[in-house]
Amino acid sequence: MNIVIALIPAVMWGIMPLVVSKIGGKPKQQIIGTTLGALVFALGVFFFTNPEYTATIIIASFISGAFWSLGQMNQFRAFTQVGVSKTMPLSTGMQLVGTSLFGVFAFHEWGTTSKLVLGFSALALIIIGIFLTSYQQNKDENSGQNMKKGIITLLISSVGYVGYVVITRWFDISGWDAILPQAIGMVIAGLLFSIKSEEKRFTKQTWLNMIPGIMWATGNLALLFSNKLVGIATGFSLSQMGVVISTIGGILFLGEKKTKKELVLVIIGVILVIIGGTMIGIAKS
Repeated sequence: MNIVIALIPAVMWGIMPLVVSKIGGKPKQQIIGTTLGALVFALGVFFFTNPEYTATIIIASFISGAFWSLGQMNQFRAFTQVGVSKTMPLSTGMQLVGTSLFGVFAFHEWGTTSKLVLGFSALALIIIGIFLTSYQQNKDENSGQNMKKGIITLLISSVGYVGYVVITRWFDISGWDAILPQAIGMVIAGLLFSIKSEEKRFTKQTWLNMIPGIMWATGNLALLFSNKLVGIATGFSLSQMGVVISTIGGILFLGEKKTKKELVLVIIGVILVIIGGTMIGIAKS
């Protein structure tokens, strides 16, 4: 039962990109919808928990949530540039590298020689996996430009995601205490990011995208439980498995085309990212 709970984040976060892409809408409509969904979920959780708020917890969690919106909105943009099946392994790999490097240099993780060797070997595997998943066999000028745009977009996205994780870790804020102020930060940042948009911010797609927002929040809550049930290392490692669902789902359910060579390299790349993520989880223990 504990492992089932620990797999919920992977399932929720793996399916979420597929649901967002099926619902459609512009990235700015998607980010508003998903953040509103996360806020509704956070309000529900608030009434069943007893968070302890201080000014530091509220402000830091709020800023953390704003960083999440930066990361998520740019991930949505990358979906339109390179597709879900390329975006998710690239995004997952970049996040793993970014958070791990912060963990080593800012929080002094991997404190033994064996853990350093394991951790940096994991990063090497993840980087190789990133290159494999981004491979394009039949390049033309348009697809090449889209890939460059996608990588730049995902680098910005990864800054957002890493900031989201690092800020709460820096101030040693419990996930239970952070949930509501984070969600408020997500919504306000999402609204600010879309303020100059010429498209309507509130459409049918905006409201429907609350569903994947609730899915993301469900995965986040399950991760808090799984960290206690199976440990942070195992919970973290299992949560990375969602990249398999989103990558394969992008190909099978969203109809994203790949040559046989690209498909093989994507599968190998995803496997390497997962192995690297698992090794990082072990190094954290």
